[in-house]
Amino acid sequence: MAIITCITWKRGSKLPYARSKDGINLHYRIHDCTDEWKNAPYLILQHGYARSSKFWNRMVPYLCRWYKVICPDLRGLGESSKDFDFDARINVAQYIEDLECIAAHVGAKEFHFGGESLGGIIGFALAAERPRLVRTLSLFTAPLEIDAATQKAFAFGHDSWTDALRTMGSHGWALEGKRSGRSSFPADDDPGHIEWYSAEMGKSDVNVLIAMAKLASKVDARPFLKRIEAPVLGLYPAAGAVTSQDQLAQIRQDIRNIKIVHLPGPYHLVQSLQPAACAEQVLHFLALHDGHVCHE
Repeated sequence: MAIITCITWKRGSKLPYARSKDGINLHYRIHDCTDEWKNAPYLILQHGYARSSKFWNRMVPYLCRWYKVICPDLRGLGESSKDFDFDARINVAQYIEDLECIAAHVGAKEFHFGGESLGGIIGFALAAERPRLVRTLSLFTAPLEIDAATQKAFAFGHDSWTDALRTMGSHGWALEGKRSGRSSFPADDDPGHIEWYSAEMGKSDVNVLIAMAKLASKVDARPFLKRIEAPVLGLYPAAGAVTSQDQLAQIRQDIRNIKIVHLPGPYHLVQSLQPAACAEQVLHFLALHDGHVCHE
């Protein structure tokens, strides 16, 4: 078993690219330290806006001893292909179709799913539209919509979020996000973490981010909530700015089987800032539904 940059590759595993139905390469990272003689379940973790599969690296080590953890790059981001029509192909239905392709490529007939922020919005839709695939749904600060206040904040003084991206570029927009610190990083966070985070976001293709911003500005997960059959875990900051209290109240009301846990602090990036706490909650939640204990 060879280990490459935090990714565990088992002998005989497939290359980490699935082919989408419209013919592009979808990249994913495999993290698997499970016992080879056991048929461990799959856990797919989907990143959010302007991020990539790398952004799960702080939390994955706590999870991959017990689950085959698959971290996809959304089309156009990370190492996934950018050779497609961004305006036509960046939408929730396409993201769901891409996840189906990745699951089929790794041989997962069903899986647990976790999504952060926009990845969580995709999770709401996936669980509602493909109930036979999703065993459980874990949400990391997933809003129902990107509200007007958040969109204004992401504009950084420009007329709109998309105008800010066009003017500043991906790197400039990410750096401004780091400087403003809106709901992202505590003052005492590791400076290296903050620098890495903004630098990685800044690598994103600006035209992909513009198309994603257009999607995020209009997407609404509310119609999916009552159709979700899978058990749901919601991990949210105690005083978060992105997911309002009204949104949380509707999530509680409309999802029939949900547990919400509030983590200390106001910061949106709970999976990066509190990876051990998030992983502990996820492992306990999944163990309740898989029937095995995730510790030794």
